[in-house]
Amino acid sequence: MNRGSPFALWREDVACVRSRDPAARGMAEIVVTYPGVHALFWYRLAHALWRGKARFAARALSWFARLVTNIDIHPAATIGHRCFIDHGAGVVIGETAVLGDDVTLYHGVTLGGVSWSPGKRHPTLGNGVLVGAGAKILGPITVGAGARVGANSVVVEDVPEDMTVVGIPGRIVRDAREHRLADGRINLEHHLISDPVGEVLVLMLDRIAFLETQVAHLRGDQRLRAASAWRQSHERS
Repeated sequence: MNRGSPFALWREDVACVRSRDPAARGMAEIVVTYPGVHALFWYRLAHALWRGKARFAARALSWFARLVTNIDIHPAATIGHRCFIDHGAGVVIGETAVLGDDVTLYHGVTLGGVSWSPGKRHPTLGNGVLVGAGAKILGPITVGAGARVGANSVVVEDVPEDMTVVGIPGRIVRDAREHRLADGRINLEHHLISDPVGEVLVLMLDRIAFLETQVAHLRGDQRLRAASAWRQSHERS
């Protein structure tokens, strides 16, 4: 994690943008106009200062980065290779957060803590995790490699690898491997998530229709038996 110089890691951050953002038209545009790229540049430098025990300088650099990008990354956080923060506004990454390689975050994402206690307080995201806009992942939980977090979800429990989680609180709704791209690229279709409530309602409606059919059948049998009994009694009379 965080292997290599800050500049080498940042070059990888820049290079990965074109594969994950169809709006990116060239390297010059990415370097000059993408706040997520700028925030990662300042974070890489601040993290190197933090590891070198220059803690005040690291925090000052992070403050400057937040001022100019509206993205708040604590210099002690650990971010792997080829991270992409798309749009970026309002993203918060806490002090003990750990992000693996090839992680994608959309705007409004919070990787936050839920405790005053020292130690591990923030989430760990595995390789290839994608977090949709406005999602909140809170506490020292783990989101497994390849998982996807739907927009505006609030996740407070571990998420297994290659799964999709949505809702408040977050619920696992399906295996993301069903939607993995054939060429191995990261699937950015974080809007294509199932509606668990709607699925339950559909199942309930199907069940109700089945039960109504059974009731109608039973009523029909009762009417036939009643008619047969009437005929038999009429014939005897």
